[in-house]
Amino acid sequence: MLKESGKVVSIENDGLWVETIQQSTCGSCRAKKGCGQQLLSKIGVHSANIKAVFDKNDKSSYSVGDVVVIGIPENIIVTSSLLIYCLPLLLMIVFSGIAHTYIGSNDAYTTIAGFFGLLVGGLFVHFFGQAVQHNTDYQPIVLDRQTQIIHDPFLPSS
Repeated sequence: MLKESGKVVSIENDGLWVETIQQSTCGSCRAKKGCGQQLLSKIGVHSANIKAVFDKNDKSSYSVGDVVVIGIPENIIVTSSLLIYCLPLLLMIVFSGIAHTYIGSNDAYTTIAGFFGLLVGGLFVHFFGQAVQHNTDYQPIVLDRQTQIIHDPFLPSS
């Protein structure tokens, strides 16, 4: 389970809106310049609002301003990442291969078929995302309310 702490900014019947603060680890990461996280931190994007559904407690257990722990299972992250990144690329290669086999080695047709495969893969990812949008298995869940805070990232440092 990947966990992140955040501050409750809004409470709804089926979940909480939680503001998470970006804890940048760009200095220790091996990706360095190949990652978009460092670029986002440079332009000032430091927080995100995420809707998390309730796991064990009901909404009366929380109030705006509470610091909570939210989490999402690792298998959801892995399968979603594979779907988002690999499926469009795989379909691009398959469509290009089909065009090359049946139409001939014309680069223009192969390229157009590849772009069409990429588009079909992107549309599949979009519609899959719409289909699982309200599925609680694919949404972050509220795990716990933090009772002891050693360092609150939401408070200005003194």
